[in-house]
Amino acid sequence: MFAQEKAIVLKAARMFDGHEIRTPGLVVVSGSRILGVGPGAPTPAGAQVIDFGDATLSPGFIDAHTHLSGMYNADYRQNELDSLQQTVPEQTLRATENLKKTLAAGITTARDVGSADFMDVGLRNAAAAGIIPGPRMMVAVHAIGSTGGHCDGQNGFRAGLFGRETGPEDGVINNADEARRAVRYNVKYGADVIKMCVTGGVLSRTDAVDVPQLTKEEANAIVDEAHTLRKKTAAHAHGAEGAKRAIRAGIDSIEHGAFLDDEALDMMKAHGTWFVPTLVAPQGVLDAADAGVQLPPAVVEKARSVVEVHRAAFRHAVEAGVRIAMGTDSGVTPHGRNLRELELMAAGGMAPGAVLEATTRSAAELMGLDEDLGTIEEGKLADLVVLGGDPFDFAAMGDRVEQVWKAGIRVA
Repeated sequence: MFAQEKAIVLKAARMFDGHEIRTPGLVVVSGSRILGVGPGAPTPAGAQVIDFGDATLSPGFIDAHTHLSGMYNADYRQNELDSLQQTVPEQTLRATENLKKTLAAGITTARDVGSADFMDVGLRNAAAAGIIPGPRMMVAVHAIGSTGGHCDGQNGFRAGLFGRETGPEDGVINNADEARRAVRYNVKYGADVIKMCVTGGVLSRTDAVDVPQLTKEEANAIVDEAHTLRKKTAAHAHGAEGAKRAIRAGIDSIEHGAFLDDEALDMMKAHGTWFVPTLVAPQGVLDAADAGVQLPPAVVEKARSVVEVHRAAFRHAVEAGVRIAMGTDSGVTPHGRNLRELELMAAGGMAPGAVLEATTRSAAELMGLDEDLGTIEEGKLADLVVLGGDPFDFAAMGDRVEQVWKAGIRVA
Protein backbone atom coordinates (compact mmCIF):
# COMPACT_ATOMS: atom_id res chain seq x y z
CA MET A 1 0.00 0.00 0.00
CA PHE A 2 1.59 3.26 -1.15
CA ALA A 3 0.64 6.90 -0.63
CA GLN A 4 -1.05 8.81 -3.45
CA GLU A 5 1.40 10.51 -5.79
CA LYS A 6 -0.72 13.60 -6.45
CA ALA A 7 -2.72 15.79 -4.10
CA ILE A 8 -6.40 15.03 -3.51
CA VAL A 9 -9.07 17.44 -2.32
CA LEU A 10 -11.93 15.85 -0.40
CA LYS A 11 -15.06 17.99 -0.09
CA ALA A 12 -18.32 17.45 1.80
CA ALA A 13 -21.19 19.46 3.21
CA ARG A 14 -19.62 19.36 6.66
CA MET A 15 -16.62 18.18 8.62
CA PHE A 16 -16.09 17.01 12.18
CA ASP A 17 -12.49 17.93 12.88
CA GLY A 18 -12.19 16.11 16.21
CA HIS A 19 -13.45 19.14 18.15
CA GLU A 20 -16.50 20.53 16.39
CA ILE A 21 -18.61 20.48 13.23
CA ARG A 22 -17.39 22.86 10.53
CA THR A 23 -19.06 23.80 7.26
CA PRO A 24 -18.24 23.22 4.55
CA GLY A 25 -15.84 20.32 4.87
CA LEU A 26 -12.63 20.41 2.85
CA VAL A 27 -9.41 18.45 3.34
CA VAL A 28 -6.36 18.54 1.08
CA VAL A 29 -4.32 15.34 1.19
CA SER A 30 -0.78 15.06 -0.11
CA GLY A 31 0.90 11.70 0.19
CA SER A 32 0.01 10.17 3.54
CA ARG A 33 -0.67 13.45 5.33
CA ILE A 34 -3.09 16.35 5.49
CA LEU A 35 -1.75 19.36 3.60
CA GLY A 36 -4.55 21.77 4.48
CA VAL A 37 -8.03 22.06 5.98
CA GLY A 38 -10.98 24.32 5.20
CA PRO A 39 -12.01 26.48 2.23
CA GLY A 40 -8.86 28.59 2.48
CA ALA A 41 -6.47 25.62 2.26
CA PRO A 42 -3.91 25.79 -0.56
CA THR A 43 -4.77 23.46 -3.43
CA PRO A 44 -1.82 22.21 -5.50
CA ALA A 45 -2.14 22.48 -9.26
CA GLY A 46 -3.57 19.34 -10.82
CA ALA A 47 -5.07 18.05 -7.57
CA GLN A 48 -7.93 15.60 -7.92
CA VAL A 49 -11.16 16.90 -6.38
CA ILE A 50 -13.74 14.51 -4.91
CA ASP A 51 -17.04 16.03 -3.77
CA PHE A 52 -19.15 13.79 -1.52
CA GLY A 53 -22.10 16.16 -1.33
CA ASP A 54 -24.35 15.83 1.73
CA ALA A 55 -21.81 13.92 3.80
CA THR A 56 -19.47 14.48 6.72
CA LEU A 57 -15.69 14.17 6.73
CA SER A 58 -14.43 12.79 10.03
CA PRO A 59 -11.09 11.68 11.43
CA GLY A 60 -10.63 7.94 11.15
CA PHE A 61 -12.46 6.25 14.00
CA ILE A 62 -10.48 4.58 16.79
CA ASP A 63 -11.60 1.56 18.82
CA ALA A 64 -9.59 1.40 22.03
CA HIS A 65 -10.73 -2.09 23.11
CA THR A 66 -10.83 -4.92 20.59
CA HIS A 67 -9.85 -8.57 20.25
CA LEU A 68 -9.22 -8.78 16.52
CA SER A 69 -8.08 -12.39 16.60
CA GLY A 70 -11.22 -13.31 18.54
CA MET A 71 -13.36 -15.36 16.18
CA TYR A 72 -16.86 -14.34 17.12
CA ASN A 73 -19.33 -17.16 16.67
CA ALA A 74 -22.85 -16.94 18.03
CA ASP A 75 -22.38 -20.48 19.36
CA TYR A 76 -20.20 -19.98 22.44
CA ARG A 77 -19.29 -23.66 22.63
CA GLN A 78 -18.19 -23.66 18.99
CA ASN A 79 -15.84 -20.77 19.76
CA GLU A 80 -14.07 -22.88 22.36
CA LEU A 81 -13.98 -25.93 20.11
CA ASP A 82 -12.56 -23.94 17.20
CA SER A 83 -9.80 -22.51 19.39
CA LEU A 84 -8.75 -26.05 20.35
CA GLN A 85 -9.06 -27.66 16.91
CA GLN A 86 -7.87 -25.04 14.44
CA THR A 87 -4.16 -24.53 13.89
CA VAL A 88 -2.66 -21.15 14.70
CA PRO A 89 -2.06 -20.33 10.99
CA GLU A 90 -5.71 -21.13 10.21
CA GLN A 91 -6.94 -18.97 13.08
CA THR A 92 -4.66 -16.15 11.96
CA LEU A 93 -5.86 -16.31 8.36
CA ARG A 94 -9.46 -16.28 9.52
CA ALA A 95 -8.67 -13.27 11.72
CA THR A 96 -7.62 -11.27 8.67
CA GLU A 97 -11.33 -11.11 7.81
CA ASN A 98 -11.92 -9.42 11.17
CA LEU A 99 -9.42 -6.72 10.25
CA LYS A 100 -11.13 -6.13 6.89
CA LYS A 101 -14.56 -5.79 8.52
CA THR A 102 -13.18 -3.46 11.17
CA LEU A 103 -11.51 -1.22 8.62
CA ALA A 104 -14.65 -1.12 6.47
CA ALA A 105 -16.58 0.08 9.54
CA GLY A 106 -14.39 3.19 9.61
CA ILE A 107 -12.01 2.01 12.34
CA THR A 108 -8.58 3.00 11.05
CA THR A 109 -6.83 2.42 14.38
CA ALA A 110 -7.51 -0.24 17.02
CA ARG A 111 -6.05 -1.26 20.35
CA ASP A 112 -6.06 -5.06 20.70
CA VAL A 113 -6.04 -5.82 24.42
CA GLY A 114 -5.37 -9.52 24.56
CA SER A 115 -4.69 -12.36 22.17
CA ALA A 116 -3.58 -15.98 22.08
CA ASP A 117 -0.41 -17.32 20.47
CA PHE A 118 0.86 -13.84 19.54
CA MET A 119 -1.66 -13.54 16.72
CA ASP A 120 -2.18 -9.87 17.56
CA VAL A 121 1.51 -9.16 16.96
CA GLY A 122 1.47 -10.91 13.60
CA LEU A 123 -1.71 -9.18 12.51
CA ARG A 124 -0.35 -5.78 13.58
CA ASN A 125 2.89 -6.29 11.68
CA ALA A 126 1.19 -7.59 8.54
CA ALA A 127 -1.28 -4.70 8.46
CA ALA A 128 1.50 -2.17 9.04
CA ALA A 129 3.51 -3.66 6.17
CA GLY A 130 0.51 -3.52 3.84
CA ILE A 131 0.43 -7.31 3.47
CA ILE A 132 -3.20 -7.44 4.63
CA PRO A 133 -5.82 -4.70 4.84
CA GLY A 134 -6.61 -3.60 8.36
CA PRO A 135 -6.45 -0.82 10.91
CA ARG A 136 -3.14 0.17 12.43
CA MET A 137 -2.95 -1.74 15.70
CA MET A 138 -1.55 -1.41 19.19
CA VAL A 139 -1.40 -4.81 20.88
CA ALA A 140 -1.12 -6.22 24.39
CA VAL A 141 -0.05 -9.85 23.70
CA HIS A 142 -1.27 -11.69 26.85
CA ALA A 143 -3.54 -9.92 29.32
CA ILE A 144 -2.09 -10.39 32.81
CA GLY A 145 -4.20 -11.84 35.61
CA SER A 146 -4.26 -14.35 38.44
CA THR A 147 -4.51 -18.13 38.47
CA GLY A 148 -8.15 -19.07 37.88
CA GLY A 149 -9.04 -15.47 37.09
CA HIS A 150 -10.72 -13.88 34.10
CA CYS A 151 -7.51 -13.82 32.04
CA ASP A 152 -6.41 -17.37 32.82
CA GLY A 153 -6.94 -19.18 29.53
CA GLN A 154 -7.49 -22.47 31.36
CA ASN A 155 -10.33 -21.06 33.45
CA GLY A 156 -13.29 -23.45 33.24
CA PHE A 157 -11.43 -26.44 31.78
CA ARG A 158 -10.64 -29.64 33.65
CA ALA A 159 -7.32 -29.92 35.49
CA GLY A 160 -4.50 -31.45 33.46
CA LEU A 161 -6.18 -30.98 30.09
CA PHE A 162 -3.37 -28.78 28.75
CA GLY A 163 -0.50 -30.70 30.30
CA ARG A 164 0.80 -27.83 32.45
CA GLU A 165 -0.52 -24.99 34.53
CA THR A 166 -0.50 -21.47 33.12
CA GLY A 167 2.26 -19.11 34.27
CA PRO A 168 3.81 -15.68 33.60
CA GLU A 169 4.54 -16.59 29.97
CA ASP A 170 0.77 -16.96 29.56
CA GLY A 171 0.02 -13.80 31.53
CA VAL A 172 -0.93 -15.71 34.71
CA ILE A 173 0.77 -14.51 37.89
CA ASN A 174 0.53 -14.96 41.65
CA ASN A 175 2.91 -12.41 43.16
CA ALA A 176 4.60 -9.12 42.35
CA ASP A 177 7.78 -10.70 40.98
CA GLU A 178 5.79 -12.84 38.57
CA ALA A 179 3.82 -9.75 37.60
CA ARG A 180 6.99 -7.94 36.55
CA ARG A 181 8.19 -11.02 34.70
CA ALA A 182 4.91 -11.20 32.76
CA VAL A 183 5.18 -7.53 31.74
CA ARG A 184 8.76 -8.01 30.58
CA TYR A 185 7.79 -11.14 28.65
CA ASN A 186 4.98 -9.32 26.85
CA VAL A 187 7.23 -6.41 25.93
CA LYS A 188 9.96 -8.80 24.77
CA TYR A 189 7.55 -10.34 22.31
CA GLY A 190 6.03 -7.19 20.90
CA ALA A 191 3.48 -5.62 23.27
CA ASP A 192 2.65 -1.95 22.75
CA VAL A 193 0.37 -1.75 25.79
CA ILE A 194 0.07 -3.82 28.99
CA LYS A 195 -3.35 -5.01 30.05
CA MET A 196 -4.19 -6.55 33.40
CA CYS A 197 -7.35 -8.25 34.65
CA VAL A 198 -7.95 -6.85 38.10
CA THR A 199 -11.47 -8.30 38.54
CA GLY A 200 -13.61 -11.16 37.27
CA GLY A 201 -15.41 -11.03 33.96
CA VAL A 202 -18.66 -11.89 32.24
CA LEU A 203 -17.40 -14.67 29.95
CA SER A 204 -15.15 -16.48 32.44
CA ARG A 205 -17.03 -19.29 34.13
CA THR A 206 -15.49 -19.77 37.55
CA ASP A 207 -15.32 -16.24 38.95
CA ALA A 208 -17.67 -13.53 40.15
CA VAL A 209 -17.69 -10.56 37.80
CA ASP A 210 -16.94 -7.90 40.43
CA VAL A 211 -14.43 -9.71 42.69
CA PRO A 212 -10.85 -8.34 42.83
CA GLN A 213 -8.32 -10.76 41.31
CA LEU A 214 -5.03 -8.96 41.79
CA THR A 215 -3.53 -7.80 45.05
CA LYS A 216 -2.45 -4.20 45.48
CA GLU A 217 1.17 -5.32 45.27
CA GLU A 218 0.59 -7.19 42.01
CA ALA A 219 -1.29 -4.29 40.43
CA ASN A 220 1.40 -1.85 41.53
CA ALA A 221 4.14 -4.05 40.09
CA ILE A 222 2.42 -4.41 36.70
CA VAL A 223 1.84 -0.69 36.26
CA ASP A 224 5.26 0.31 37.59
CA GLU A 225 7.10 -2.13 35.33
CA ALA A 226 5.04 -1.18 32.29
CA HIS A 227 5.56 2.53 32.83
CA THR A 228 9.27 1.96 33.43
CA LEU A 229 9.37 0.32 30.01
CA ARG A 230 7.37 3.29 28.61
CA LYS A 231 4.24 1.29 27.89
CA LYS A 232 0.72 2.44 28.64
CA THR A 233 -1.54 0.27 30.76
CA ALA A 234 -5.17 -0.81 30.76
CA ALA A 235 -7.19 -2.64 33.41
CA HIS A 236 -10.12 -4.95 32.80
CA ALA A 237 -12.12 -3.96 35.88
CA HIS A 238 -15.81 -4.48 36.53
CA GLY A 239 -15.83 -4.23 40.31
CA ALA A 240 -15.19 -0.97 42.14
CA GLU A 241 -12.60 -2.31 44.58
CA GLY A 242 -10.46 -3.84 41.85
CA ALA A 243 -10.72 -0.65 39.81
CA LYS A 244 -9.57 1.41 42.79
CA ARG A 245 -6.50 -0.80 43.19
CA ALA A 246 -5.67 -0.19 39.54
CA ILE A 247 -6.29 3.56 39.80
CA ARG A 248 -4.08 3.86 42.88
CA ALA A 249 -1.39 1.94 41.00
CA GLY A 250 -1.49 4.59 38.25
CA ILE A 251 -3.34 2.69 35.53
CA ASP A 252 -3.93 4.66 32.34
CA SER A 253 -7.42 3.33 31.62
CA ILE A 254 -10.22 1.35 33.22
CA GLU A 255 -11.98 -0.99 30.79
CA HIS A 256 -15.68 -1.93 31.22
CA GLY A 257 -16.22 -0.53 34.74
CA ALA A 258 -19.71 -1.94 35.26
CA PHE A 259 -19.74 -1.51 39.04
CA LEU A 260 -17.75 1.71 39.37
CA ASP A 261 -18.98 3.69 42.36
CA ASP A 262 -18.77 7.41 43.08
CA GLU A 263 -15.47 7.07 44.93
CA ALA A 264 -13.88 5.24 41.98
CA LEU A 265 -15.16 7.85 39.53
CA ASP A 266 -13.87 10.67 41.73
CA MET A 267 -10.48 8.95 41.83
CA MET A 268 -10.47 8.59 38.06
CA LYS A 269 -11.29 12.28 37.63
CA ALA A 270 -8.54 13.27 40.07
CA HIS A 271 -5.92 10.99 38.51
CA GLY A 272 -6.90 11.68 34.90
CA THR A 273 -7.67 7.99 34.39
CA TRP A 274 -9.45 7.18 31.15
CA PHE A 275 -12.66 5.13 31.02
CA VAL A 276 -13.29 2.74 28.11
CA PRO A 277 -16.83 1.51 28.85
CA THR A 278 -17.52 -1.13 26.11
CA LEU A 279 -21.29 -0.88 26.66
CA VAL A 280 -22.02 -3.07 23.66
CA ALA A 281 -20.22 -6.13 25.08
CA PRO A 282 -22.65 -7.39 27.77
CA GLN A 283 -25.59 -6.28 25.63
CA GLY A 284 -24.20 -8.43 22.82
CA VAL A 285 -24.16 -11.48 25.10
CA LEU A 286 -27.81 -10.92 25.98
CA ASP A 287 -28.73 -10.37 22.33
CA ALA A 288 -27.23 -13.75 21.51
CA ALA A 289 -29.02 -15.44 24.43
CA ASP A 290 -32.34 -13.84 23.50
CA ALA A 291 -31.88 -15.10 19.94
CA GLY A 292 -31.74 -18.65 21.26
CA VAL A 293 -27.98 -19.21 21.26
CA GLN A 294 -26.99 -21.84 23.81
CA LEU A 295 -24.66 -20.02 26.20
CA PRO A 296 -23.44 -21.24 29.59
CA PRO A 297 -26.15 -20.23 32.11
CA ALA A 298 -23.55 -18.65 34.40
CA VAL A 299 -22.38 -16.38 31.57
CA VAL A 300 -25.91 -15.26 30.70
CA GLU A 301 -26.71 -14.59 34.36
CA LYS A 302 -23.59 -12.48 34.78
CA ALA A 303 -24.40 -10.51 31.62
CA ARG A 304 -27.92 -9.82 32.88
CA SER A 305 -26.54 -8.68 36.23
CA VAL A 306 -24.17 -6.26 34.52
CA VAL A 307 -26.13 -4.46 31.79
CA GLU A 308 -28.19 -1.99 33.79
CA VAL A 309 -25.58 -1.20 36.45
CA HIS A 310 -23.04 -0.79 33.63
CA ARG A 311 -25.22 1.81 31.93
CA ALA A 312 -25.74 3.60 35.25
CA ALA A 313 -21.98 3.67 35.89
CA PHE A 314 -21.45 5.15 32.43
CA ARG A 315 -24.03 7.87 33.06
CA HIS A 316 -22.38 8.75 36.35
CA ALA A 317 -18.96 8.85 34.67
CA VAL A 318 -20.29 11.29 32.06
CA GLU A 319 -21.83 13.45 34.77
CA ALA A 320 -18.60 13.37 36.79
CA GLY A 321 -16.52 14.55 33.84
CA VAL A 322 -14.34 11.42 33.63
CA ARG A 323 -12.33 11.21 30.41
CA ILE A 324 -13.95 8.66 28.10
CA ALA A 325 -12.64 6.86 25.02
CA MET A 326 -14.60 4.50 22.80
CA GLY A 327 -14.04 0.75 22.89
CA THR A 328 -16.24 -2.18 21.93
CA ASP A 329 -14.69 -5.49 23.04
CA SER A 330 -15.29 -6.71 19.49
CA GLY A 331 -14.62 -10.41 19.33
CA VAL A 332 -17.09 -10.80 22.17
CA THR A 333 -19.54 -9.23 19.72
CA PRO A 334 -19.33 -9.41 15.89
CA HIS A 335 -16.48 -7.60 14.18
CA GLY A 336 -17.41 -4.73 11.90
CA ARG A 337 -20.30 -3.51 14.04
CA ASN A 338 -18.11 -1.30 16.19
CA LEU A 339 -20.13 1.89 15.70
CA ARG A 340 -23.08 0.48 17.61
CA GLU A 341 -21.14 1.53 20.72
CA LEU A 342 -21.62 5.19 19.76
CA GLU A 343 -25.40 4.78 19.81
CA LEU A 344 -25.26 3.29 23.32
CA MET A 345 -22.97 6.08 24.53
CA ALA A 346 -25.39 8.71 23.24
CA ALA A 347 -28.31 6.88 24.83
CA GLY A 348 -26.35 6.91 28.09
CA GLY A 349 -26.36 10.69 28.28
CA MET A 350 -23.19 11.64 26.41
CA ALA A 351 -23.54 14.70 24.17
CA PRO A 352 -23.33 13.87 20.43
CA GLY A 353 -20.15 15.88 19.91
CA ALA A 354 -18.51 14.20 22.90
CA VAL A 355 -19.44 10.79 21.47
CA LEU A 356 -17.57 11.57 18.26
CA GLU A 357 -14.66 12.97 20.25
CA ALA A 358 -14.51 9.73 22.24
CA THR A 359 -13.85 7.69 19.10
CA THR A 360 -11.45 10.17 17.50
CA ARG A 361 -9.46 12.74 19.46
CA SER A 362 -9.96 11.22 22.92
CA ALA A 363 -9.09 7.68 21.87
CA ALA A 364 -5.95 8.98 20.14
CA GLU A 365 -4.92 10.80 23.33
CA LEU A 366 -5.49 7.68 25.43
CA MET A 367 -3.30 5.63 23.12
CA GLY A 368 -0.59 8.28 22.88
CA LEU A 369 -1.16 8.69 19.13
CA ASP A 370 -2.56 12.22 19.13
CA GLU A 371 0.46 13.77 17.41
CA ASP A 372 -0.56 11.97 14.22
CA LEU A 373 -4.18 10.92 14.65
CA GLY A 374 -7.56 11.83 16.10
CA THR A 375 -8.17 15.22 14.48
CA ILE A 376 -8.26 16.68 11.00
CA GLU A 377 -5.31 19.07 11.11
CA GLU A 378 -2.53 20.10 8.80
CA GLY A 379 0.43 17.75 9.12
CA LYS A 380 -1.46 14.82 10.62
CA LEU A 381 -1.91 11.46 8.94
CA ALA A 382 -4.78 11.46 6.47
CA ASP A 383 -7.00 8.94 8.26
CA LEU A 384 -10.51 9.97 7.21
CA VAL A 385 -14.04 8.60 7.15
CA VAL A 386 -16.75 9.80 4.78
CA LEU A 387 -20.05 9.47 6.60
CA GLY A 388 -23.35 9.95 4.81
CA GLY A 389 -25.90 12.31 6.33
CA ASP A 390 -26.10 13.65 9.88
CA PRO A 391 -22.98 12.78 11.91
CA PHE A 392 -25.02 12.92 15.13
CA ASP A 393 -27.49 10.28 13.97
CA PHE A 394 -25.86 7.25 15.59
CA ALA A 395 -28.58 4.70 14.78
CA ALA A 396 -27.25 2.24 12.18
CA MET A 397 -24.30 4.58 11.72
CA GLY A 398 -22.15 1.76 10.37
CA ASP A 399 -24.44 1.52 7.34
CA ARG A 400 -23.64 5.12 6.41
CA VAL A 401 -19.86 4.76 6.18
CA GLU A 402 -19.29 5.60 2.50
CA GLN A 403 -15.50 5.60 2.27
CA VAL A 404 -12.53 4.99 4.55
CA TRP A 405 -9.07 6.52 4.01
CA LYS A 406 -5.96 5.45 5.90
CA ALA A 407 -2.73 7.44 5.58
CA GLY A 408 -3.91 9.06 2.34
CA ILE A 409 -5.12 5.88 0.66
CA ARG A 410 -8.73 4.84 0.17
CA VAL A 411 -8.97 1.44 1.88
CA ALA A 412 -12.75 0.84 1.95
